[in-house]
Amino acid sequence: MNIKYRVTLTPNERNELKLLINHGRTAGYRIKHAQILLALDAIDENLQWTDKKIADAYQCCEKTVGDLRKRFVEQGLDAALERKRREIPPCIKIDGETEAKIIALTCSKVPDGYERWTLRLLAERVVALGIMESVSHTAIAGCLKKTKSNHGCNKHGAFPSRLRNL
Repeated sequence: MNIKYRVTLTPNERNELKLLINHGRTAGYRIKHAQILLALDAIDENLQWTDKKIADAYQCCEKTVGDLRKRFVEQGLDAALERKRREIPPCIKIDGETEAKIIALTCSKVPDGYERWTLRLLAERVVALGIMESVSHTAIAGCLKKTKSNHGCNKHGAFPSRLRNL
């Protein structure tokens, strides 16, 4: 087998991975990565699995197996067990002040010709009013996402029990 990145585990690394799998008190992806690394181990050429067979066995993509192989060879065992870090962190477009303006807009009067605010209409109006340069309707949805907190329900809220029966 002619592979650019050959995984060869030391006995200590092999024992560490087996312990990690058998102990099972870690994140699921770390256990899966440990299982894949053990399957990739080039200790016996005759028993070595192909990337396709490993991907099928551990229900992942062949690219995942290849990336894991490369990360192990280039960065070591610890890097291979962890998930790859994002190179560019996500930028937060909607800050607190912008969120307050969007909520105020949502509570305002609906434009003529519309019965209620839609996410797309809100996104268009936010851009038109100059609150933001550009925004998607999904970002607006994330901003307005409802929480599961209780703000005064009849059974659990701030109402005294004598007012519930009125």
